[in-house]
Amino acid sequence: MKSLALYIHWPFCLSKCPYCDFNSHVRQHIDEQAWQEALLHELKRYAHLLQTWQQPRRLESIFFGGGTPSLMKPQTVETILNQALKLWPVTDNLEITLEANPNSVEVKAFQALNHAGVNRISIGIQALYDQDLKKLGRQHSAAESLAAIETACRTFNRVSFDLIYARPDQTVDDWQTELLQALSFGTEHLSLYQLTIEAGTAFATLHDRGDLVLPTNDTSADLYELTQSIMADHGRPAYEVSNHAKVGAECRHNKAYWRYQDYIGIGPGAHGRLSQGVTRKLATRQIKSPEGWIKSIKEQGHGDAEVVEVSLKDQLSEQLLMGLRLTQGIAVDDLVIPLQSALDNGLINKQRWDYLKDGGYLEVTDQFLKATPAGLQRLQSLLNYFLCIA
Repeated sequence: MKSLALYIHWPFCLSKCPYCDFNSHVRQHIDEQAWQEALLHELKRYAHLLQTWQQPRRLESIFFGGGTPSLMKPQTVETILNQALKLWPVTDNLEITLEANPNSVEVKAFQALNHAGVNRISIGIQALYDQDLKKLGRQHSAAESLAAIETACRTFNRVSFDLIYARPDQTVDDWQTELLQALSFGTEHLSLYQLTIEAGTAFATLHDRGDLVLPTNDTSADLYELTQSIMADHGRPAYEVSNHAKVGAECRHNKAYWRYQDYIGIGPGAHGRLSQGVTRKLATRQIKSPEGWIKSIKEQGHGDAEVVEVSLKDQLSEQLLMGLRLTQGIAVDDLVIPLQSALDNGLINKQRWDYLKDGGYLEVTDQFLKATPAGLQRLQSLLNYFLCIA
């Protein structure tokens, strides 16, 4: 039976962070009962779709993302989980992750969320110093961050939290001190992201006019290399370019994306990929606007903006785009098109392929195609070049 990952998107936040380009929105009033009913409707609809294909799936992970899903009432989370467990068989040790912010009001709900069925929490800490939190536009304090991590560790068996580095004015020594403090909590997983400027964000506006200055490329490279070294030394090596974990504690849900496995995406702007048969794969995308999404479900019976078939060429591109993020890379036998065939038929640019392989950025063995450490450090540029993205 094929595995299946389920993503639930809660699009609402208390405020919009200036670096964030996720589909998140601030609303003064949310009719949570209406949202619960809409999410349940989409769960049932997608389960029925898979039944009509006569391709049963087994749930391996459920992920509540956002937005800020910890703003949902625990009863809403529990109702959604109960419905999902009725609709699909589940694997042993089903991973159920919920993203949370460390604000005290959300931390108070941790125990109830755990009782609702959430067994893995991912906290958006982002920085451990007040001055840096202020620069990042975060609404919580460093003290709230520390309290949230401690409460999470007492409440959940599995805990992860996020930090952003390569922040304005950050030095290598600053980051080393912060990273060692983060490791002192003993969580099994850390997500460590380099700050990037995303188009359309408040940070992009500040950066364009020179009011936001990031560390130099050399400093950013030093910060990245320090991160890899310290995390490996403390038993949490990178398994993906920005994610570090104890062996066996990797995020099962995110690995489903990176391994190009099937997943359902429900909620405003959520994406999904579903296989139908051996080579056919459908890409789903739900309506991005929260109001438009819930209106479409009421009036049209679904929240989809589009459902399209992904060509084999595009499947290969997507598989490479996602899989090369993993330090282990992509199993050669899992490629949707055999590697040599893709090179011979021009689906992979051979000249660029040879350049990256000969330059020490890509490595191919009998089992895996992967980016080398040098390639991972320059991953976005490598992918753009490799996949002929302008």
